[in-house]
Amino acid sequence: MRILITNDDGINALGIRLLAEWAKKLGEVTVIAPKREQSAKSHAIDLVNPIEVKKLDFVEGVTAYSMDSTPADCIRFAMLGLKEKFDLVLSGINHGINVGIDLVYSGTIGAAFETARYGIPSVAISAFPNGVQAAVEYLDEVYGYFLKNRLFQENLIYNVNIPIKSREIRMTYEGSAYYADEFVKVNETSMYKIKGEPKEDEYPTDLNRDTVAIHQGYITVTPLLASRTNVEVFRKFQTEDRK
Repeated sequence: MRILITNDDGINALGIRLLAEWAKKLGEVTVIAPKREQSAKSHAIDLVNPIEVKKLDFVEGVTAYSMDSTPADCIRFAMLGLKEKFDLVLSGINHGINVGIDLVYSGTIGAAFETARYGIPSVAISAFPNGVQAAVEYLDEVYGYFLKNRLFQENLIYNVNIPIKSREIRMTYEGSAYYADEFVKVNETSMYKIKGEPKEDEYPTDLNRDTVAIHQGYITVTPLLASRTNVEVFRKFQTEDRK
């Protein structure tokens, strides 16, 4: 198996090194990750500036490159620049969980969405900021869950969040917004900074929601779709082509 790994925390983040070390047991591993942190860059790509790509020493037995751009561009470079073939893409382990509607902002998730363009299954993996090391201990269990349930045959994109101590794995759907954001003025200047604090889900007892289950100690596995089409509305108003 050929595995591609990226993240949005940057090539020097702990999570991506731990993930690469673990993934070596599955097959041949290539890492292409941002040169610097690209958190909350979502599915962005750079169509304006030249992009620096450098091969570097990383984890033993792993081919690695740093790329001065976004996670989605890292995927694009693998496919369109290196023109390599991969069987699976892993994105993470992210420093902070990605749950609820807010996952649309995540560069970790953005890389997984970009992967779907090429028909390759992808898994975005996130953990609490102080739980990245602990998350590695559950990767065998998570991968076994995917194989047992043939999830890669069911869907292309999955979002996985791992608590520090897990009760079990639970299939979930996307909950409501996880962060309550606000713009805060920096001193007495014209500069502002976004500040966000986690908030309780509006349905705090629904363990099918990723925003709830993760805080109850469950590893959450959420199947995602790249398509933005509301199929129900399309079908409602669809008209047959007439010659």
